[in-house]
Amino acid sequence: MRALVAESDLDADVEVESAGTGGWHVGDTPDPRSVAAAADRGVDLEGEARQVSPEDFERFDLLVAMDRSNLDGLLRLAPDEEARAKVRLLRELGEGIHEDVPDPYYGGKQGFAEVVEIIDRNCRALIGQLE
Repeated sequence: MRALVAESDLDADVEVESAGTGGWHVGDTPDPRSVAAAADRGVDLEGEARQVSPEDFERFDLLVAMDRSNLDGLLRLAPDEEARAKVRLLRELGEGIHEDVPDPYYGGKQGFAEVVEIIDRNCRALIGQLE
Protein backbone atom coordinates (compact mmCIF):
# COMPACT_ATOMS: atom_id res chain seq x y z
CA MET A 1 0.00 0.00 0.00
CA ARG A 2 2.85 2.40 0.80
CA ALA A 3 4.31 2.05 -2.70
CA LEU A 4 0.90 2.48 -4.32
CA VAL A 5 0.16 5.58 -2.25
CA ALA A 6 3.58 7.03 -3.14
CA GLU A 7 2.73 6.59 -6.84
CA SER A 8 -0.70 8.21 -6.44
CA ASP A 9 -1.99 11.73 -5.97
CA LEU A 10 -2.65 10.83 -2.32
CA ASP A 11 0.97 10.76 -1.18
CA ALA A 12 0.70 13.93 0.93
CA ASP A 13 -2.67 12.99 2.42
CA VAL A 14 -2.41 9.29 3.28
CA GLU A 15 -0.30 7.71 6.00
CA VAL A 16 0.09 3.92 5.91
CA GLU A 17 1.15 1.77 8.85
CA SER A 18 0.96 -1.94 9.51
CA ALA A 19 0.15 -3.46 12.88
CA GLY A 20 -1.18 -6.71 14.27
CA THR A 21 -3.92 -7.36 16.76
CA GLY A 22 -1.72 -9.76 18.72
CA GLY A 23 1.69 -9.09 20.21
CA TRP A 24 3.44 -12.34 19.33
CA HIS A 25 5.44 -10.88 16.37
CA VAL A 26 6.22 -7.41 17.80
CA GLY A 27 9.67 -6.34 16.63
CA ASP A 28 9.92 -9.03 13.95
CA THR A 29 10.66 -8.23 10.32
CA PRO A 30 8.30 -9.49 7.59
CA ASP A 31 8.22 -13.22 6.85
CA PRO A 32 10.93 -14.00 4.24
CA ARG A 33 8.33 -15.76 2.08
CA SER A 34 6.22 -12.58 2.03
CA VAL A 35 9.30 -10.52 1.23
CA ALA A 36 10.14 -12.84 -1.69
CA ALA A 37 6.57 -12.87 -3.06
CA ALA A 38 6.40 -9.08 -2.88
CA ALA A 39 9.85 -8.72 -4.48
CA ASP A 40 8.65 -10.88 -7.39
CA ARG A 41 6.10 -8.09 -8.02
CA GLY A 42 8.64 -5.28 -7.55
CA VAL A 43 7.50 -4.39 -4.03
CA ASP A 44 9.99 -3.91 -1.20
CA LEU A 45 8.61 -5.11 2.16
CA GLU A 46 10.37 -3.77 5.21
CA GLY A 47 9.73 -2.66 8.74
CA GLU A 48 9.08 -4.17 12.14
CA ALA A 49 5.85 -5.59 13.46
CA ARG A 50 3.99 -3.62 16.07
CA GLN A 51 0.71 -4.15 17.89
CA VAL A 52 -2.39 -2.04 17.33
CA SER A 53 -3.03 0.40 20.17
CA PRO A 54 -6.13 2.30 21.26
CA GLU A 55 -4.40 5.49 20.09
CA ASP A 56 -4.52 4.17 16.51
CA PHE A 57 -8.26 4.82 16.52
CA GLU A 58 -7.51 8.49 17.16
CA ARG A 59 -4.60 8.73 14.68
CA PHE A 60 -6.21 7.02 11.69
CA ASP A 61 -9.43 7.47 9.75
CA LEU A 62 -9.46 3.85 8.60
CA LEU A 63 -8.18 0.61 10.14
CA VAL A 64 -8.10 -2.22 7.62
CA ALA A 65 -8.19 -5.87 8.66
CA MET A 66 -7.02 -8.73 6.48
CA ASP A 67 -9.44 -11.25 7.96
CA ARG A 68 -12.47 -11.54 10.21
CA SER A 69 -10.41 -12.68 13.19
CA ASN A 70 -8.40 -9.46 13.10
CA LEU A 71 -11.55 -7.49 12.31
CA ASP A 72 -13.12 -8.86 15.50
CA GLY A 73 -9.95 -8.04 17.46
CA LEU A 74 -9.99 -4.45 16.22
CA LEU A 75 -13.68 -4.08 17.01
CA ARG A 76 -13.05 -5.32 20.58
CA LEU A 77 -10.19 -2.85 21.00
CA ALA A 78 -12.16 0.12 19.62
CA PRO A 79 -13.07 2.47 22.47
CA ASP A 80 -16.47 3.52 21.09
CA GLU A 81 -18.92 3.28 18.19
CA GLU A 82 -17.18 6.03 16.22
CA ALA A 83 -13.92 4.08 16.42
CA ARG A 84 -15.65 0.82 15.43
CA ALA A 85 -16.98 2.55 12.30
CA LYS A 86 -13.35 3.01 11.14
CA VAL A 87 -12.71 -0.76 11.00
CA ARG A 88 -13.21 -2.57 7.71
CA LEU A 89 -12.05 -5.68 5.86
CA LEU A 90 -9.63 -5.07 2.98
CA ARG A 91 -11.57 -7.17 0.49
CA GLU A 92 -14.79 -5.43 1.48
CA LEU A 93 -13.22 -2.07 0.65
CA GLY A 94 -11.55 -3.23 -2.55
CA GLU A 95 -13.70 -5.95 -4.10
CA GLY A 96 -16.90 -5.33 -2.21
CA ILE A 97 -16.88 -8.85 -0.76
CA HIS A 98 -16.90 -9.80 2.92
CA GLU A 99 -14.10 -12.37 2.61
CA ASP A 100 -10.77 -12.87 4.32
CA VAL A 101 -7.39 -12.48 2.71
CA PRO A 102 -6.21 -16.09 3.12
CA ASP A 103 -3.38 -16.82 5.57
CA PRO A 104 -0.48 -18.29 3.56
CA TYR A 105 1.66 -19.08 6.61
CA TYR A 106 1.43 -22.87 6.41
CA GLY A 107 1.26 -23.02 2.63
CA GLY A 108 3.94 -22.96 0.00
CA LYS A 109 5.38 -20.24 -2.20
CA GLN A 110 2.24 -20.08 -4.38
CA GLY A 111 0.09 -19.21 -1.37
CA PHE A 112 2.24 -16.15 -0.65
CA ALA A 113 2.12 -15.09 -4.31
CA GLU A 114 -1.68 -15.40 -4.26
CA VAL A 115 -1.95 -13.27 -1.11
CA VAL A 116 0.31 -10.56 -2.56
CA GLU A 117 -1.93 -10.51 -5.66
CA ILE A 118 -5.11 -10.21 -3.56
CA ILE A 119 -3.63 -7.44 -1.43
CA ASP A 120 -2.30 -5.54 -4.44
CA ARG A 121 -5.62 -5.74 -6.30
CA ASN A 122 -7.60 -4.56 -3.28
CA CYS A 123 -5.18 -1.79 -2.34
CA ARG A 124 -5.31 -0.48 -5.91
CA ALA A 125 -9.12 -0.48 -5.74
CA LEU A 126 -9.04 1.32 -2.38
CA ILE A 127 -6.68 3.98 -3.73
CA GLY A 128 -9.01 4.47 -6.69
CA GLN A 129 -11.86 5.08 -4.29
CA LEU A 130 -9.84 7.49 -2.16
CA GLU A 131 -8.72 9.50 -5.19
